[in-house]
Amino acid sequence: MRTGILKTFVMLMCVVVFATACGGTSESGNAGNNKPESADPANAVEFNPDEADGVEFKQLREQYGAVPKPAKPIILGAVSKAFENEYWRTLKEGMELGVEEMAKGGIDLSIDVKAAQGEGDEQGQLSVVKDMINKRYSALLLSPISDGNLTPGVEDAKKLDIPVINVNDGLIATAPYFVGPKAIENGELAAEWIAEKLNHEGDIAIVIGMPKAFAARQRTAGFENWIAKNAPDVKIVEKQNADWDRSKARDLAETWIKKHPDLKAIFANNDTMALGVVEAVKASGKDILVVGVDGIGEAYESIKKGELSATIDSFPKYKGQIAVEAALRVLGGQEMPRVIWTPQALIDSSNVNTPAEEIIGWEKAVFE
Repeated sequence: MRTGILKTFVMLMCVVVFATACGGTSESGNAGNNKPESADPANAVEFNPDEADGVEFKQLREQYGAVPKPAKPIILGAVSKAFENEYWRTLKEGMELGVEEMAKGGIDLSIDVKAAQGEGDEQGQLSVVKDMINKRYSALLLSPISDGNLTPGVEDAKKLDIPVINVNDGLIATAPYFVGPKAIENGELAAEWIAEKLNHEGDIAIVIGMPKAFAARQRTAGFENWIAKNAPDVKIVEKQNADWDRSKARDLAETWIKKHPDLKAIFANNDTMALGVVEAVKASGKDILVVGVDGIGEAYESIKKGELSATIDSFPKYKGQIAVEAALRVLGGQEMPRVIWTPQALIDSSNVNTPAEEIIGWEKAVFE
């Protein structure tokens, strides 16, 4: 009898130990050892670029004048999330275009733009950053996957006096500079457009990106806050994460359309997910507004076809050029504000064919 009780006790302990181990992995959201050291999103909460003491990029040029010409060759290192998403490929093109234009002006400048293997590869992205630090690049332009996964790399860069600029999306609370749009305005612009189209009433839903990302949280908050304040008869009946994933967003939309027959609009935190929602809406045969964020090429084409209703374009091609310009200003000794806000605009059928340069009033940088 006592032997039987002892065996039962040992088996229960094994179950408890196993369950504890599995619980730890699930909570981290990363299998195995994929969680970067010091990746603490709580640190990023202390820094909110939407509310920081920043400056619009045009004001930056007015206040700081011409860009200083570097006295020695410059090699910039840039690390994006993942090139599987068109948005990050366009940001890369913008950075490379910025470098190309400056090289035409006689500046000895080059850039190495890399990315993680996927938008969940936090440790791989950190490894790319550390490799660039080991190569002693002149400055780093970083777009982290989550709020905090690149923090160890930034700390290493600081020890070697390598300037770091956090470019959009995920936050690095310890990075000295941030370049990107006000994320909360992404959601506000979408909310205002949808409310007006629905005459300020009706059922709507929100597809949210990766919860670890600052942009996902702010875009959702901006949307919800605007609706609560300005359109109380618009009811948000569903909201759920799809982790920036197109197929997950499509599946969510399919479920919601069946569950809510009067659903009038869906806001997605990025264009990739919005295009997945469009697929579900088309399959349903219903007339439901769909609005995304980013302004990728496929979103523009979908708007021209009358499928996607609108996107909030944050103009990554020009944001990349602004990030390169900011790096040169820092390397040139200008004491810039911590945050530089880049342009954004709502794009729908009324302005989808208008050149971006005209919408944002783009002009090339001027050098000393």
